[in-house]
Amino acid sequence: MGVRIDSQQLGALEVIELFVFDDTGIGGTNVIRWSSTAGLDGLSPIVWQGQEYQPYPIETEGFEQQGSGKLPRPTLRVSNIGGEFGSYLRSMKDALGAKVTRKRTLGKYLDAVNFPDAGNPYADPSTAYPDEIFFIARKAQENSAMVEMELAVAFDVNNVLLPRRQVIAGTCQWRYRSAECSYAGPPVQDINGNPTSDPAKDRCRKNLAACRARFGNGILKSSTFPGSMLNRT
Repeated sequence: MGVRIDSQQLGALEVIELFVFDDTGIGGTNVIRWSSTAGLDGLSPIVWQGQEYQPYPIETEGFEQQGSGKLPRPTLRVSNIGGEFGSYLRSMKDALGAKVTRKRTLGKYLDAVNFPDAGNPYADPSTAYPDEIFFIARKAQENSAMVEMELAVAFDVNNVLLPRRQVIAGTCQWRYRSAECSYAGPPVQDINGNPTSDPAKDRCRKNLAACRARFGNGILKSSTFPGSMLNRT
């Protein structure tokens, strides 16, 4: 019995939603698999088609087809606790054009390894909803809790990412110590702005204050677009 029929039955099992984030098409090296659902113990990854999907705080909306033939522009919100994912995105120019694949199936079809005690006689890696492939069109917002990205289908983003850099007030989009950044001096600050002489802790906060701490108060080579801020101090 197919997944579409099963999902309409009374008491159908949970729909499992999985995401694959792939930046290799834009020069990156990351293929990250996320699941909005954890394993039976509440901590383990979900295994689907032999691949592990790590449980991660994710919120989504807008995947449904819009009326009048309008293409969906879904929103994907990903946890940014600790700032690591946001920092990574900035190092990749917000990962514009990175591929995001949405996968869905029912819990009853997951790989048997997800059910170590009783196994799963219904495991079927071929039974699933069709993959939905999107690409990151823009980073809508970022804060200490989450990063929000707007997705689009391939031909909805073709030839519309010019200029590729977004104007984001107060946030430098260059990778620290890259050719664009050009800083090559000694360690200055950690990610919280505290002074440090330890190269392992030297990290840039990607704002004007961090830039001045490294280059002084003269002409700054930065991509923070301070002129785009409405309220200046």
